[in-house]
Amino acid sequence: MTTPFPFTAVVGQDDLRLALLLNAVSPAVGGVLVRGEKGTAKSTAVRALSALLPEVPVVPGCRFSCDPASPDPGCPDGPHEAGGGAERPARMVELPVGASEDRLVGALDIERALSEGVKAFEPGLLADAHRGILYVDEVNLLHDHLVDLLLDAAAMGASYVEREGVSVRHAARFLLVGTMNPEEGELRPQLLDRFGLTVEVAASREPDQRVEVVRRRLAYDDDPAGFAARWAEEEAAVRARIVAARELLPSVRLGDGALRQIAATCAAFEVDGMRADIVMARTATALAAWAGRTDVLAEDVRQAALLALPHRRRRNPFDAPGLDEDKLDETLEEFGGSDDDDPDPDPGPDGPGGGGGQPEPDDAPQGDGDTAARPEAGEGGQPQPSGAGEQSAVRASEPFRTKVLSVPGIGEGAAGRRSRARTEHGRTTGARRPRGALTKLHLAATVQAAAPHQRARGRSGPGLVVRRDDLRQATREGREGNLVLFVVDASGSMAARQRMSAVKGAVLSLLLDAYQRRDKVGLVTFRGTDADVALPPTSSVDAAAARLETLPTGGRTPLAAGLLRAHDVLRVERLRDPARRPLVVLVTDGRATGGPEPVALAGRAARLFAADGVASVVVDCESGPVRLGLAGQLAGELGGTAVTLDELRADSIAGLVKDVQRRAA
Repeated sequence: MTTPFPFTAVVGQDDLRLALLLNAVSPAVGGVLVRGEKGTAKSTAVRALSALLPEVPVVPGCRFSCDPASPDPGCPDGPHEAGGGAERPARMVELPVGASEDRLVGALDIERALSEGVKAFEPGLLADAHRGILYVDEVNLLHDHLVDLLLDAAAMGASYVEREGVSVRHAARFLLVGTMNPEEGELRPQLLDRFGLTVEVAASREPDQRVEVVRRRLAYDDDPAGFAARWAEEEAAVRARIVAARELLPSVRLGDGALRQIAATCAAFEVDGMRADIVMARTATALAAWAGRTDVLAEDVRQAALLALPHRRRRNPFDAPGLDEDKLDETLEEFGGSDDDDPDPDPGPDGPGGGGGQPEPDDAPQGDGDTAARPEAGEGGQPQPSGAGEQSAVRASEPFRTKVLSVPGIGEGAAGRRSRARTEHGRTTGARRPRGALTKLHLAATVQAAAPHQRARGRSGPGLVVRRDDLRQATREGREGNLVLFVVDASGSMAARQRMSAVKGAVLSLLLDAYQRRDKVGLVTFRGTDADVALPPTSSVDAAAARLETLPTGGRTPLAAGLLRAHDVLRVERLRDPARRPLVVLVTDGRATGGPEPVALAGRAARLFAADGVASVVVDCESGPVRLGLAGQLAGELGGTAVTLDELRADSIAGLVKDVQRRAA
């Protein structure tokens, strides 16, 4: 067994370590989401936590880890008698991003069903994780069908399996811990809210701290067991402190004053629902227990807010998570009246106030940390023009719900929510003989194929005699995510401020739609004399929205250059991810200027997409009483559909369910 890196040997990352320890003290806090760039010890810290957790008492032989003190009356391996039991180490179960549904929730034991003729349930990862940690690395890349199952289990504390004639319910209460790199895309709001706490991690910019990180990692790689032995005393001390905090937790008093502060803070930051209030209360209580106190202080409430609210105050997917600490302090001060019957708080082992045991960082950034990242602002808060003939970027208008744009036909790409596709997870539409390895057995079709041959095969017992030729693969249909490549005209003909604001609002709306449908997105812009790949294809819709916000306009309209650059992006992406079908969204008024024969060149470039069978939509941005219809002509060259900005709205009377499929009919 591999020796894990010691938890206490992790350098820095104070918020991350505190959040994990609070969940170890009180699993009811609800888990941790760790957001940050790659290489910041996210996975290392999470894997190290399991070694610190106290052992778990279980019923011997129970595959569902029932507590002998109060066994689950509905346990599939039960009924169990109370009392007795054995102890085992706490488990940390890892859920791979590419796991199957059967591996997560469990399934019918096919081998026993076919050989013995009995229905038996084979538990999945949710059963293994019961009363332990369920860890999902790169949780933002998890397939939607697995996210739905996790949401159900986390909400009900149980897993329900109804399939292939098997009906099973078992307890599934676990500490959900996920790590993610925001550059690769965001989480669905429902799953985001299921994480009790969130922390942002980043690599230290302090040379001495970075040196210590490298030194400890090299020492661990050279001799894992020896390195762990050197930290055994610190590990034992933290383990003992967790046990002591757990024992103290029921005695911690959450007074009315602290509750008022919690409720006022959640209301001030306009978080949805009541889960934030409950999580803050549990976190503040755990902070007090961790500090060795029996009373919750204002410092505990403040720390709880910093951990529990940042991911819940996002109003849309493009809002950066975070909390205005000045506003937080004002709210806590305004509602900071103490209870009349509150005793004077005793200082915990970490000093007066305790602060939940959270050390003060010694390298906190000074001033506004976003200043260096912003372009120099001009009048009205807009970036200043950076070149001749270029107009400053304008803000996007309010986004709206768009009509559904989809790719014609049936694909076989990554799971998503846009276009029809043959997928591993969806509704079963039939059965076929497997081509290659069998991945999803169609049990009824397999039994039907084998049944007529039982007498000829000499069957004598209850089991079914099945041969390779009898096996049938289930065919399923669901939805796939596509590559939505935005090609945006940023030339002078689009530069009227009100018009460009509407155009950006439309693209932002389509980006929101792409986020909800789990698409990859890319952004190509063209103006002046050339086209640029503003954002290569990525799962981070946030990055595309940020690039769109700072997009300047001006100059001629090199439409052909924009189309050729987009065609080249698709060619490269087809080699990287051939199963993901593209959808090109061209946002332009259809004008082409600059260079010899610009209109003819644009037409020839557009016909390349039609020849490759690439689905496309032209968003016609032409305005004014006299319209030339150039965008519609361009859509004809592309073999796609043209829609106006008004028709793009889901509530538009004009109706756009002429979706790209109408072109294919």
